[in-house]
Amino acid sequence: MLNGEQREYLLKLARSSIRDHLKGARPESQAPDDDVSSRACGAFVTLKQKGRLRGCIGNIRSSDPLHETVSRMAVAAASEDPRFPPMHHRELDATHIEISVLSPMQKITNPESVVVGEHGLYIRRGHLSGLLLPQVPVEWGWDRETFLRQTCRKAGLPDDAWKDPETEIHCFSAEVFGEDA
Repeated sequence: MLNGEQREYLLKLARSSIRDHLKGARPESQAPDDDVSSRACGAFVTLKQKGRLRGCIGNIRSSDPLHETVSRMAVAAASEDPRFPPMHHRELDATHIEISVLSPMQKITNPESVVVGEHGLYIRRGHLSGLLLPQVPVEWGWDRETFLRQTCRKAGLPDDAWKDPETEIHCFSAEVFGEDA
């Protein structure tokens, strides 16, 4: 669990990393003085403008310290999300940043164990995979089955692939926090 100071540090780091990148400078991420922000774990950075998605990229696991992962994913969300054109510097002030720090993945065999609002999903079969963060089904008002179908769809799999024993289903939790509106 991150405390308020650690969350604030990571949010400021994400914004300054994007700002540096948009200026053509190399983002600087000074190592924090605490063990929590320096631990290695997966993280996603989500960018929104007027409540609408503007970019979201992350790593499900990382061997790098959390602060480095957040810095890199913030820049990637602003410049590499294939669903959107790269962000322009004029957009940054109107952009809300949200960070999701992921727990380790756990493979599950019973889809009934998925709890909407608590779990994120990572579904994989063969070379296809898709991930949805825990906040996504809540934002869209999905039930468990819709969440499973939508994660399959994101992976490029048939909607009912989650029922196939060849499909791997992993769940995780996330500590989600963002800038004050």
